[in-house]
Amino acid sequence: MITYEYGTTLLHQLDPRSKLLVQFGFAFAAVTTTEPAALVTLTLLAIVALTLARLSVFRVLWTYRFVLLLLGLAPLFASLKFGSPWIALEQAPPSILAGYQVVLVLFISAAYVKTTPVRETRAAIQRHVPGKAGQLLGVGVGLVFRFFPVLLRDVRRARLALRARGGDVLSTRERVRRLSLLTIEQAFSRGERLALALRARCFSWNPTLPQLAFTAPDYLFVVIGLVLVGWGVLQV
Repeated sequence: MITYEYGTTLLHQLDPRSKLLVQFGFAFAAVTTTEPAALVTLTLLAIVALTLARLSVFRVLWTYRFVLLLLGLAPLFASLKFGSPWIALEQAPPSILAGYQVVLVLFISAAYVKTTPVRETRAAIQRHVPGKAGQLLGVGVGLVFRFFPVLLRDVRRARLALRARGGDVLSTRERVRRLSLLTIEQAFSRGERLALALRARCFSWNPTLPQLAFTAPDYLFVVIGLVLVGWGVLQV
């Protein structure tokens, strides 16, 4: 699981708002682009982002391996037809293209997550989405970033525990049933402890968030983000 890691890279020093703009512009350009040359350019930009974040392509691919499995099966399902000739291979290329576009967006998202503290993301959201809606969205994003990796670790531990107790001899259905029940039980338990911890720490809807300020590199990234947004608009 890719989470925030302290660092001194260029991406770590950027304001989260400039990175969010680049991420939005890149995603918009990626999903609207079908030209091979444009996809190559976006691929190079994604690799540059991973390099600046000191992330390897293989680590990102391994982290999102289940998503990639679903994306790999999508062309197969897209080619199936209910009736003769049963398989329509002409439907596969659009599905493959869409899957590749998603992978590019995952690369940029991974670079953002690794280089941006959760509190800074929350600060960026709450300062640009007014009222309770911004507070609720900021809190939700913060909890997802912190809570989801914990749930994934619980699932891994549950799988190891089931395997250590001879779960490999059980049928696939029984393994899935036991793992699902155990995972749901642990998720509710985590939720109760999280609620108690929030009350114990006097949880505030409007805490003192970190100050955000643009530096010189941020303006360059804002320009890059706007260029990507414009590029996506031209492709529509």
